[in-house]
Amino acid sequence: MPITPLRRARRTAAALSVALLATLLPAGTAAAAAAPASRLQRDADALRDAGVTGVSARRDSPAGLRTVRSGVGDLATGRPVPADGYLRIGSTTKTFVATVLLQLAGEGRLSLTDTVDTWLPGVVRGHGNDGRRITLGQLLRHTSGLPDYIKDVVPEGGAAGYRHHRWTAHTSEQRVALALRHPPAFRPGARWEYSNTNYVLAGMVIKAVTGHSWEQEVQGRILRPLRLTHTLTPGNRPFLPRPHARNYQQFEPDGPMTDTTIAYLPFDGDADGSMISTAADTGRFFGALLRGKLLAPAQLAEMQRTVDVPDDHGDPPGTRAGLGLVWTPLSCGGGYWGHAGTGFGYVMWPAVTPDGRTTLTVSAHSRPGDHGTAARQIRGVTDLADHALCERAGRQPPVT
Repeated sequence: MPITPLRRARRTAAALSVALLATLLPAGTAAAAAAPASRLQRDADALRDAGVTGVSARRDSPAGLRTVRSGVGDLATGRPVPADGYLRIGSTTKTFVATVLLQLAGEGRLSLTDTVDTWLPGVVRGHGNDGRRITLGQLLRHTSGLPDYIKDVVPEGGAAGYRHHRWTAHTSEQRVALALRHPPAFRPGARWEYSNTNYVLAGMVIKAVTGHSWEQEVQGRILRPLRLTHTLTPGNRPFLPRPHARNYQQFEPDGPMTDTTIAYLPFDGDADGSMISTAADTGRFFGALLRGKLLAPAQLAEMQRTVDVPDDHGDPPGTRAGLGLVWTPLSCGGGYWGHAGTGFGYVMWPAVTPDGRTTLTVSAHSRPGDHGTAARQIRGVTDLADHALCERAGRQPPVT
């Protein structure tokens, strides 16, 4: 659910997150205290000092594995962030879903130039929205112009609204119907704008093509072959398995902290952002994807064919969007692939070098309630990724 000021769909809630006083949090991990802190540890501590309750980062490269943690995983008990706990991955789910659709394209079972109406006849109609004019490729690249249903399910009343509505489950059809109450943002293909509705529809297309839910296809095509045994498609089950850090959201500037570890099912239950994983499994997935273990060369190249992300979206300058995959430039040249995910109280930031050999997963377990603090914390996350990958990043430009 991407990030305010990054307005990525699931980031609609980003401006509603938890900012905490650094004085409430411990100085860092025991390992960091026992020896000079690495740059990775210092960057994690900087995020903690910026008000994030708990932070973890896991980098796996040919030079070895490095994991750091900072802050706490539970404000009530002070226990640390688990070393490789379960995480809500939010919109990182979209990369899994896009991979399945591209596999189906590679098998000749569908084409990215098929219209939505080809597979879901009559589903996308109303207020100027027309599935006969939108292709599957436009869904995956967020160039469909379809409105985002998220705006209709973000709770009013802050923490009370979250608690009141968090158990409310919607079907995919209901989510699409909410979106279609609004006119399109632009004509299909005219430009880029993030919309979770695109991936709800992508999940529906997977079922129309295969006869199986998108969850079943992700499990059979990705999770089992890669042995990602700690990655789950929980549907409307709102609880995280143990171990996990708790997530905290501040719903207004200077407001109280709210424990949002329980999923907010109105937008945490579908193909646009419902999955749960660990940092290790997430890194393994992105590494396999970029090494060509999941897609044939033609489909991987199509996934990496990018368009500009507007500057006002809030991402680092030069960010470009492909099919369920986002290119972020590095300060040292080159860049990395990934797809962030956020929701109430958490940020998930996976990154992988173009050769797939170095992966990084950053997780932050609180979100602040004001835009300024939110922007500083996101800059802290992107700075951490930049520093962690710069020396090992590929030098190839994004595919355009």
